[in-house]
Amino acid sequence: MKNSLKFSLALLVFFSLTSCNDREEEDLIQSVARVKIDSVKIAQDSMDVFTTQTIKTYSNFTTKCEGFYGYDYIHTDELSRSVSSFKFKTGVACGEEVARAAQINFRPQMPGNYVFKFWNGKDAAGENTWIEKTIVVQ
Repeated sequence: MKNSLKFSLALLVFFSLTSCNDREEEDLIQSVARVKIDSVKIAQDSMDVFTTQTIKTYSNFTTKCEGFYGYDYIHTDELSRSVSSFKFKTGVACGEEVARAAQINFRPQMPGNYVFKFWNGKDAAGENTWIEKTIVVQ
């Protein structure tokens, strides 16, 4: 009885240490890169202090292998913001290119004319281009 208990315990330890890894390697994120923001939708160009407004950005992604990763949202000064979008890429076979939306919730803390610059890629000279939007906060 004692030997069978020791054998069962040893077997349990062995199987717990060699558990299955059901992750597919191609599902893992292989890279993250900046993706240009093609268009921006702001519902209202004016709003009140301490209210929240959703700002939607649209970028192109390849289906199955790419997706939205996050934003780089930089306060360049009190009333200016620079926004860049990032995508992830996996090892899964890619499909067709589609436009997808992501959003930022903007809740201003003080009145003023807020200027948003959304990264729209690089021009022929290699300079960054931006989509600029202004929101008046009262």
